Amino acid sequence: MKIVVLAKQVPDTRNVGKDAMTAEGTVNRAALPAIFNPEDLNALEQALRIKEQNPGTTVGLLTMGPPRAGEIIREGLYRGADTGWLLTDRLFAGADTLATSYALATAIKKIGDVDLVIGGRQAIDGDTAQVGPQVAQKLGLNQVTYAEEILKIEKGKATIRRMIDGGVEVVEAPLPLVVTVNGSAAECRPANAKLVMKYKYAACPLELAELSGKWKVESGKLEAMRNERPYLNLTQWSVADVDGDPQQCGMSGSPTKVKEVQSIAFQAKESKTLTGADADIEGLIKELLNDKIIG
Repeated sequence: MKIVVLAKQVPDTRNVGKDAMTAEGTVNRAALPAIFNPEDLNALEQALRIKEQNPGTTVGLLTMGPPRAGEIIREGLYRGADTGWLLTDRLFAGADTLATSYALATAIKKIGDVDLVIGGRQAIDGDTAQVGPQVAQKLGLNQVTYAEEILKIEKGKATIRRMIDGGVEVVEAPLPLVVTVNGSAAECRPANAKLVMKYKYAACPLELAELSGKWKVESGKLEAMRNERPYLNLTQWSVADVDGDPQQCGMSGSPTKVKEVQSIAFQAKESKTLTGADADIEGLIKELLNDKIIG
């Protein structure tokens, strides 16, 4: 089987500062610490388990973002993925869920013969849970959302346990299939030391200029290393490379825009200590009624 994991490098929403927004109203990702979207890690773990259960299966990570987003492809390789594709182009910038799903769908078509697309339920920078279902719709594929575990894949069908309101259900769906995974699913395994050493110098072309200085490797030696080890050359695609329509990508293809990003911290300004006495309980109820908090 061929599995594609949709992964996103997201701003760490625990560290939103005053420079979090650009003048155009988009998220200033360069000003925020970047992390692997948590639920996409849950999705990666499900893909790696399927790979272990089905010999010959390959797992690749597909992500869209600036060149530095190649970092999460390396993080996936360190955990057991086989390859990755980075969609990076200024024409992709500022994409909402509609434009993002369009770009990802065109890339999946270019990859070709994909049996299973797995992604996190939602990203912590948007919390929309729309991209996975929109990708499925654009590809004309079946979809299963809110997955807790992909139990097995046999005879061209996936058996999946999913969380729904009021309980859990087990469903069966034919491949090819799009699955979105909850954050309550199994956590992703840690990086493997041998794989870290193998893929330490893996990078996309646009990353090399910055990373070569960080790695402190001479350009000649780095080029020779990449020629000897083709797996270090991560695939990088532009809008043109995936035969995308520029009008449906980035801000041009986005009917919605982020208006503002705020970091909100709740603080208790006042507190009261109540006993179990009837008078205390009665006083609390009266106060809540007077303030129209209940009633």
